[in-house]
Amino acid sequence: MVSNFKTYLNKISHAAPLVVFRICFGLLMLQSIVRFWSKGWIYDLYIQPKFHFTYYNFEWVKPLGNYTYILFVICAISAILIVIGYKYRLAVFLFFISFTYIELMDKTSYLNHYYFVSVLSFLMFFIPANAYFSVDALVRKKAFKYVPSYTIDSIKLLLAIVYFYAGLAKINSDWLFRAMPLKIWLPSKYDIPFIGNSLLQQEWMHYFMSWSGMLYDLFIPFLLLYKRTRILAFVAVVVFHLFTRILFPIGMFPYIMIVSSLIFFSDNFHIKIINYLRKIISKLPIAIDKNIAIVKDQNVFSINKKRLTLGVLAVFFTIQLLLPFRYLLYPGELFWTEEGYRFSWRVMLMEKMGYANFKIVDSKTKKQFYVKNADFLTPFQEKQMSTQPDFIVQYAHYLGDHFKKQNHKNIQVFVESYVAFNGRLSRPYINPKVDLYKEKDLLKHKTWILPFNDEIKGF
Repeated sequence: MVSNFKTYLNKISHAAPLVVFRICFGLLMLQSIVRFWSKGWIYDLYIQPKFHFTYYNFEWVKPLGNYTYILFVICAISAILIVIGYKYRLAVFLFFISFTYIELMDKTSYLNHYYFVSVLSFLMFFIPANAYFSVDALVRKKAFKYVPSYTIDSIKLLLAIVYFYAGLAKINSDWLFRAMPLKIWLPSKYDIPFIGNSLLQQEWMHYFMSWSGMLYDLFIPFLLLYKRTRILAFVAVVVFHLFTRILFPIGMFPYIMIVSSLIFFSDNFHIKIINYLRKIISKLPIAIDKNIAIVKDQNVFSINKKRLTLGVLAVFFTIQLLLPFRYLLYPGELFWTEEGYRFSWRVMLMEKMGYANFKIVDSKTKKQFYVKNADFLTPFQEKQMSTQPDFIVQYAHYLGDHFKKQNHKNIQVFVESYVAFNGRLSRPYINPKVDLYKEKDLLKHKTWILPFNDEIKGF
């Protein structure tokens, strides 16, 4: 087995799949940034709010005022450089840093596909996607036709983890046996032509989509890997993601997953794409692939680079495999406490509606008053805050600090909080007797979250 693994590590493959992936990734990221900017979300999410919810240990990551736009400019420029393969490693590094900084500025806007883009761009830094058909190859006058097979397979593995873990997360009693939250969401899509007033109103359709979604996520990576089922699997990928795009406002994520799935196709498939692009470029007044030595008998990595890359990949994938299971370290129901929920590929599994009314109390005089959340938070921030404990305690500290600066004394911050979850009746969420100004947003279990008093069976 060890010898087989060593043989695999020495195996090389044509660089074409990495090239196509690089181009598609860069184009999609550029489109995402332009879309984000054009919709005014930079101002709405990062500049307008008075307060921003931060990630643990990343409290120092803050929006930069109007200079926040510069981060998006850096992202856009680096995406263009990734597409053409110029200064590739620097471009990927700048993209990873700027995009991840944007993601960390406010966890109100957390989405699984933002996290996916961050980890994927980190992975791409160690992958020679500029070995072939790139401006870098033109500059160095040398193109490497082959790359280590594991550099291509690492992208496949990351995609497989995303899908498979998303499937595992759907193996729970709410999703499979109550069709929640699809039973809440789908009937509201009555305005969709042909199916809105018919299929999406049927209970059997809610269960069908829940079960088929779980089975799709669990098995699609293996069907893409197997040559005989690959084309049908890719058709399923396209249909599934376009359908979810019609149903739900999830941005560029469906297109990212569709394009990423092309990595599973053969070298010849990607070579045909590159040849087609080469024909288009040949009509432009620029030179490419001229006077370039095509290295066919070796791959792009030296021995030292190979060792470094393998070490990084080993650590990277160990983290990716283990991190989603950190929820097992916490007591209570994961969907209720959300401790260990993020960064675990749990996609669209909950419908939570909350109410949080904060009370400022003078511990000595017992004088008190209630806070109007709209004075401090945007409607989107308030909605997210009302159902997530780490948001609630962060906001409590912000309120305490705010009123302390206004010369209020002996400040205590309490919250009256109720949450309705996956069709269940609203119930108390946070212990109203706990002074949240004394609590901290740490990784340890938050004992002031009230018990769920129900059970959701599954992973």
